[in-house]
Amino acid sequence: MSALAHRRFLKMHGAGNAIVVLDLRGSGVRVAAAEARAIAADPSSSFDQLMVLHDPRSRGTDAFMRIYNTDGSESGACGNGTRCVAYAMLDDPAMARPVETGRLVLETDAGRVEVKRVAERSFTVDMGRPRLAWNEIPLRDPFPDTRRIELQIGPIDDPILHSPGAVNMGNPHAVFFTDRDPDTFDLGQIGPMLENHPIFPERANISIAQVRGREAIKLRVWERGAGLTLACGNGTRCVAYAMLDDPAMARPVETGR
Repeated sequence: MSALAHRRFLKMHGAGNAIVVLDLRGSGVRVAAAEARAIAADPSSSFDQLMVLHDPRSRGTDAFMRIYNTDGSESGACGNGTRCVAYAMLDDPAMARPVETGRLVLETDAGRVEVKRVAERSFTVDMGRPRLAWNEIPLRDPFPDTRRIELQIGPIDDPILHSPGAVNMGNPHAVFFTDRDPDTFDLGQIGPMLENHPIFPERANISIAQVRGREAIKLRVWERGAGLTLACGNGTRCVAYAMLDDPAMARPVETGR
């Protein structure tokens, strides 16, 4: 019998995504890829991301967190899922342990993530600074400027998508800006091709973004290892970075918001 049998889990939704939080602190048990796939396939525990809590590894942290996609692969970060973890660790009677400050520091393979409570059942996540160097994202080729890399879909003289910005916010992301409604792209078809493109040695999340105004962007995301998703906290941060810091993409925004 699996060491995961009969263990309690908490299932929530983060901005529409199904998030399962599994607390393995104190057990020494680790989820295998095949076990993650089996959990995802069970209707009662199906998820977009599986957030697994382990005992802290470093001083000053509250837990070590592993994040699994539906295909059993591990993700470096998940903003929506981390907010759900914060609720589980601070408010859920079966998982919560005394934390006086309403603040958590979680450690992942991608680095530390800080979470703060801002209101009842509302949390903000600091994902840290974006990684922009080609070998930090990582990319196969040494692009001196990763805000626009050489990648396109469609005919060479008339591509339907081209020149994405590449950034790592815990996971590799490629952000395509377009004037078309993102719903008009068959992301279910082009997403897997781009996710697994050789230019991304660790695969990548693929975002298609349309700027609709000073305070509105429409975004669709294909997540590596998970597929089409209703929301992506990290992808949103990558789009915001591109909008504010890429001269070719940015619109006038005085407030940084």
